[in-house]
Amino acid sequence: MKSASELTDFYYTELYDSLQELEQERNAVRKKVLTLFGILGALSLLIIGAIYNSCHCFNESYIWVGVGATAIGGFGFRWLISGYRSGFKEKIIRPLIEAIEKELHYAPDAAIPQSLFQFSHLFEQRIDRFRGNDLVRGTLDGVSLQFSDIHAEHRSRDSKGREHWSTIFQGLFIVADFNKHFKGRTLILPDLAENLFGSFIGGMLQSRNFTKDQLVRMDDPAFEKAFVVYGTDQIEARYILTHTMMQRLLKLKKDTGSKVYVSFNGEKIMIAIDYDKDLFEPTVFSSLLSIDQAMGYIRTLRSSIGIVEELKLNEKLWSKT
Repeated sequence: MKSASELTDFYYTELYDSLQELEQERNAVRKKVLTLFGILGALSLLIIGAIYNSCHCFNESYIWVGVGATAIGGFGFRWLISGYRSGFKEKIIRPLIEAIEKELHYAPDAAIPQSLFQFSHLFEQRIDRFRGNDLVRGTLDGVSLQFSDIHAEHRSRDSKGREHWSTIFQGLFIVADFNKHFKGRTLILPDLAENLFGSFIGGMLQSRNFTKDQLVRMDDPAFEKAFVVYGTDQIEARYILTHTMMQRLLKLKKDTGSKVYVSFNGEKIMIAIDYDKDLFEPTVFSSLLSIDQAMGYIRTLRSSIGIVEELKLNEKLWSKT
């Protein structure tokens, strides 16, 4: 796999003509978006002013004006950027993925299926709406893998019957096949309890979490501080989490700056990285030529795929069992 510096060179040399073309298109789209928001803002103020002059009061109608303007703005924004968005994915994201590995195939409008997401057991809340895009599938160093953006949501109603949607997970979901069938299930989750309540109370809460499998203690202090491990088989969980694997996961957490969830189940490793946004969407309000912007895309792709290298490193270890 190409290094980050090689991919950065590729981004600025091989894709430069496409970047220049898309940068012009981005500037044109940005002006249209700002004009749309300006018109909607002015119209909203005029309507609110007219309502106030008619009744000299404040009521729910102001909220509905805001809701309507937001809905129209959201629809208009997606419509205005649709062509630019498609061009960005075909001219920038697809070549970047192919530069990493020719055996990886990109489908901008497809996603990992909900059944596979649920098979991870990382998020047990009922899913009422499931969407995704930017599916990458293929083989890297002999390991089959796929990943895509995912947005899973839960629906609830308040005491007045009003509908509310809450996000269960939004971010990158990665699935890689292992040449071994795990006897049990091992889950690696962000250590929220110890970070909130300290090691003593947090550890006690984790050990008495009856909704999870057995708590598995690891002997790496840095890993224990960042993650909590639950598994149905203590020995297998420790066998999976080699020192190198734990360092890889810590690096993945540091590189992404996000919560990282990992599941070993069946013959698969599944990794969820909580970005709270679509990763490979084009920027509208900052330049595509910015090095920070380029490194953001490249770092995400490399970190996502890099975990497969660790699977390859552990291949001999796994084959012994």
